Parts: sequence; structure tokens; C-alpha cells
Amino acid sequence: MAIDLAIVDDHNLFRSGIKSLIQHFPDYNIVFEANNGEEFIKKLREFQPFIVLLDLSMPVMDGISTAKWLHYYAPEIKTIILSMSEDEKTVLTLLKYGIKGYLLKDSEPEDFKIALDTVCAGNYYYPQFVTAHMMKQFHKSSNDDESSGGIKLNDREIEFLKLAATELTYKEIADKMSLSVRTIDNYRDNLFDKLGLKSRVGLALYAIKNNLA
Repeated sequence: MAIDLAIVDDHNLFRSGIKSLIQHFPDYNIVFEANNGEEFIKKLREFQPFIVLLDLSMPVMDGISTAKWLHYYAPEIKTIILSMSEDEKTVLTLLKYGIKGYLLKDSEPEDFKIALDTVCAGNYYYPQFVTAHMMKQFHKSSNDDESSGGIKLNDREIEFLKLAATELTYKEIADKMSLSVRTIDNYRDNLFDKLGLKSRVGLALYAIKNNLA
């Protein structure tokens, strides 16, 4: 069964290009398009996409406001940002609102397909500049109260954390560690509990902050 997508962008030509590209991906289906966040939210009353491809710069209701709304009212929808912006403040704000992926609009079609597949698999897709912003922000707070606080991790947990801070999928991490995907899921869930985290982004940030990545 195809994965349902929505495209939210105020540029008709760009939307047409994305539609044309997605039509070559048999695993994905566009259920609707919207010119801005407000129109997108109205259409959610009829359709519920699995992924939304979200532009940042739009009239009426922009991408940041829409990502914030989704974070609070429809967190089950996975958000991939499509933008030309590499602005640090914007990126960090969007990460706070739980976006699953970030793609520059001039990315290669192959990268776009990889991003869709990665997010559909329950993982995150961030380009290098997003990771760099995350690292910079984390280094700024390296001496705050959120330090490790004496939490003890075993060697396998540390190995998993290092790999979780990369762009590898959980299946690829399982292969590298010679473990089953179910065991990797257990490592992830145990670390969520132990470290008080809720997402892979949190695991990656913890790894970076504690010099594990």
C-alpha cells in the first residue's frame, strides 16, 4: 500500500515539480496539496497524510507556525521541511517542534527519495548543516545542568549511542552491531528511560554532548 503524502507550498511550479518526481516513486501517493498552513489544516478534516512536505516561506500561515501546530495537535504526521534556508535559529526552532526531516529545495532527486524512505522507516533525515547547528547549540550548553550526572552506560549502550548519532537507520545499526532489530529497539527504549529522552534526536544530542560522536 502506498504511503500518503501532502505538499504544502505556495509556489505552483515547485509543487508541480515535486508531484512529477513523486509519481516516479510507486510507494508514495499525494493525497492533497495546500498553498499555506491554514489551508493544509482545513484539508486535514478530510484527509490524513502520513508525511507532510512543508515549505517555510508562505503567506497566511508559514512553515514554522504549521510545524508548531502539527507538533501539538497532530504529532502522528511526520514533517519533512523543504526549504532554501540554512538559518541556524530557524533550524533549531523546527527541531524543537519535532520535524523528522529537512531537505534543501535544490537537493538531488535521489536524496529526496532517501529522505522519504528514512522518515517512513521511523528515523530522521537531516543534512550535514542541520547536524552542525545541533552540535553548535549543544556545545553552548555543555556546562549546564543537563550534563550526564553520573549516569552509567555499558559498552554496548555507548556503541549504540555513537551509531544513533549518525544517519544510519535502526536496521543498519542492528547489522553493524550484529544484533536483531528488536534488540536495537530495546536498547533505544531503555536509553530513553535511563536518560529521560523521547526521540532519536535526543539520543544524538546526548552522544554529541558527552563526546560519544
